[in-house]
Amino acid sequence: MGASLNNGGRRGQYGRRRSRAQMSEINVTPMVDVMLVLLVIFMVTAPLMTVGVEVDLPKTKAGEIQGQDEPLAVSIDKDGNLFVQDTPVEREGLAPLLMEVSKNNLDVRIFVRGDEKIDYGTVMRTMGALNEAGFTKVALIARNPADSAKKK
Repeated sequence: MGASLNNGGRRGQYGRRRSRAQMSEINVTPMVDVMLVLLVIFMVTAPLMTVGVEVDLPKTKAGEIQGQDEPLAVSIDKDGNLFVQDTPVEREGLAPLLMEVSKNNLDVRIFVRGDEKIDYGTVMRTMGALNEAGFTKVALIARNPADSAKKK
């Protein structure tokens, strides 16, 4: 009379085969990897798409302006046409449009980008209109000479 110690096809302690139950959880690691790659792509490309008006900026040795918030850009092309970001605007409509875009926030940073070939008075009239409207954080944008030397 023999007793069978067969425990359901499993082997003993040292030669034991363990059957693993299927996992019912979702593996989120690949999704997190994809999301991080997309985040990096958007962080790199977003600053490149802020302003699309072609302006030939003058060169200067001044340092870059540091800040947390996204500034508004007022551009003046070589023909003296005004743009807020990519939107063309007349000089009379500049202040109302900026008030609307900034949601009446007079502390928003505004960068004035003037083409190298326009006269100084055009830039100053634009800055004066911004100051009259109550905007106090207005800065001029210029090109770094080291950047233009790299392009040549």
